[in-house]
Order: sequence, then C-alpha cells, then structure tokens
Amino acid sequence: MDKRVPRGRGKASEYRFFWRCFKHLATVIALTLTLASAQTAAAQTVIAILGDSLVAGFGLAADDAFPARLEAALRETGEDVRVINAGVSGDTSAGGLARLDWVLGDNPDIVLVELGSNDSLRGLDPAATFDNLDAIVTRLKARDVTVLLAGMMAPRNLGREYVAAFDAIYPRLAGKHAVALYPFFLDGVALDPALNQADLIHPNEEGVGVIVEKILPSVRAVLQDHRRIAN
Repeated sequence: MDKRVPRGRGKASEYRFFWRCFKHLATVIALTLTLASAQTAAAQTVIAILGDSLVAGFGLAADDAFPARLEAALRETGEDVRVINAGVSGDTSAGGLARLDWVLGDNPDIVLVELGSNDSLRGLDPAATFDNLDAIVTRLKARDVTVLLAGMMAPRNLGREYVAAFDAIYPRLAGKHAVALYPFFLDGVALDPALNQADLIHPNEEGVGVIVEKILPSVRAVLQDHRRIAN
C-alpha cells in the first residue's frame, strides 16, 4: 500500500513550517530591537532647561533656540544627550516653580535652571525670587536630579541695594545646596547690539552661539559629575 503524502499536501505542510519559522524569527528580531532601543534610551542622558524666553527662543527659529544649539554642541563632542526646551517666555521664578512637576514628568537626569531675569525686570522682591529658586532646587535634589544653576544679574538702573541683593541670589543658592553654578547666563552677550535682537534683551542667532560656547564646559562638567554619581 502506497503511504506517500498525496500530491500537494507535502508542499502545504512545508509552507506552514516555513511560515512558523518566519513568525518565530520576526518575534526574535522585534524583541532584539526593543531591547537595543531600551538600552540606548537608558544610556542617553536627558537634560531639561527650565527657563524663560532666553531658553524658549524668543524671536528665533526652533533650531536656533538655546536648547537645540546646546544639544547639537554636546553631540559634536560625542555626548549622547537629549535636551528638552522647558522655557516659557515671560516666566518668572514663581512661574517656573508652578510648572516644575510638568518638567519632571519627562524624567530628566539633569536640569539647568535659568530663571530670574523677568523677576528683576519687574523689580520683584529678591527675597521672593530666592525662595522660589530655593524651592525649585530643593525639589530637584529630592528627586535625585543633578542641577546646574544659571545666574542672572539685575539691571544696573534699579539701585545699588536691589542690584546687590539680586545678584547675590545665585551664589547663595549654589552654596546652600552644593550645586554647580554658571555665574551669568548672558556672559559676553548682554547689551551687545551685535549679539542681541533689537530689544537688546534677547540674543540673536550669533548671541545664542556665544552663550552655548561659553556655558558648554560647565554643562560637560555637570554631565561627568552626574555619571560619576550614577555609577
């Protein structure tokens, strides 16, 4: 009695076998890619920049705003980072404190805090600005977020007492919380017509480039400290 598989049935069986093998291989590949993606995400350092219009990029294209330019500069040095633009034009230190939970929702490893310029432009009490920034840094440290504090300087026409009280905010905070301080965010750019927009407040593209160049060593130092502590 001939027990051979009827013509056509063997090929159908082969097709089913190869289809099962293909699905198994596809599953393995998908799992491998997912694992690789997760490992890449875990290795990438996330930096959020909590600030005002100087961070948001007032008057500039998105790619010319400070966070985008900083990310590009860091990547050019070989750093695997993602920089989040958490700047809101017109924001004060109180506004930054009010939306801090939103910023923390992105689980940043590092937060660069650039706030206070609008406080001084409005002549707000330096003591209140100190308290708001103090609360921000306190909450960031409680979440084990590494902090880089960017200092600001008050307009010199506000009087000697106000200027002295405001300018002292940032060194006091850095000393109290033992966090890194970049003394003046607009160093080399403030009031220079060639590096600012017509209002002489907001940097133009060239001005942002100067800020990035000057602050880059401080950001890289904070990145190294963060990795040392994390490991």
